[in-house]
Amino acid sequence: MNIYILGFFTPWIIYAIITLLHYFLPGRWVTGYVRHSETGDLLKYRLNGRLVLITSVLIWFVLGYFDYVAFDWLYEIRWASLAGAFVFGLLFSLWIVLPFPSTGKSVLSDVFLGRLENPQFKKGTIDAKMWLYLIGAVMLELHVLSFLAHHYNTFGSIAPGLMLCAAMLTYFVLDYLSFEKVHLYTYDFFAERVGIKLGWGCLAFYPYFYLIAIWSTVNLQNPHTPIWLLICYALIFLMGWSLARGANMQKYFFKTQPNRAFLGIKPETITDGKKTLLVNGFWGLSRHINYLGEILMGTGIALSVGHPEVFWVWLYPIYYIALLLPRQIDDDKRCASKYGNLWQVYINKVKYRIIPYLY
Repeated sequence: MNIYILGFFTPWIIYAIITLLHYFLPGRWVTGYVRHSETGDLLKYRLNGRLVLITSVLIWFVLGYFDYVAFDWLYEIRWASLAGAFVFGLLFSLWIVLPFPSTGKSVLSDVFLGRLENPQFKKGTIDAKMWLYLIGAVMLELHVLSFLAHHYNTFGSIAPGLMLCAAMLTYFVLDYLSFEKVHLYTYDFFAERVGIKLGWGCLAFYPYFYLIAIWSTVNLQNPHTPIWLLICYALIFLMGWSLARGANMQKYFFKTQPNRAFLGIKPETITDGKKTLLVNGFWGLSRHINYLGEILMGTGIALSVGHPEVFWVWLYPIYYIALLLPRQIDDDKRCASKYGNLWQVYINKVKYRIIPYLY
């Protein structure tokens, strides 16, 4: 078979394998935060992302070890694979939008933003949003390993900066899939629908674009970045992770166990008698401190490869800025509508939107 045709359909095959693993491997049922739009019941989710990730990596390793597929196969067919994922993402997005009733907005708006809020299949065994994030995360990790293998085959060793970048991305993926239940309480699940933005975004954009720091430097020589500088880059990433993970965990415990202290921080709240808002800890630093964490993680990843002169590596943190600034504005509007006067009390107390003392 022509390598370009095989490359085009490679993501389709991998996505099918991940889906089968997700469906058949053991999982735990978790009650989420979002309610069913018709019954009002809290949605339940079957989660096994970490097990699917580990199993997928083991399959990749076995196939490479026995020479069924080259370890750097995903690098070799990267452009054809990207085209295949691009088309698959579009087809999925159209499939999950067009057959369903309009939201009242234009067709283009519905296709981009979606019509269904929280679609689930196979009696809830597969939740569309969790499946999309799982596909993107596992495919990203397989890309990281394959591109690293190509770099090793080319130079006979792996540049420390590239190794650090790969470790950060791997940690990012493993962390997300280890805390799946926490993310059921994030903006994506209670405020977004499934359309091109989320569907194509997870199937084509996430697993390819998040790789851009490695993709754009994998064929460059080791820049001999000093160890102390690599440590600084790792600390930037870890600082960002601490803010993002800490904020999400504090919110998760507040939603599920309102009186529980997190990292020794006892919840401080404001209320109007019906609704309650958390105003201390991570959520006392800024109203979207987790967004700052995401941007810092992206910055650490961009710096780690040791080629700041390569423009492409900066697209990763720039993307987070472009994504999260409008989301912050939309989320503030949504919260102002939901909480009314209480929201005004909150923003008077927590004055900064994302960056404490700056913005």
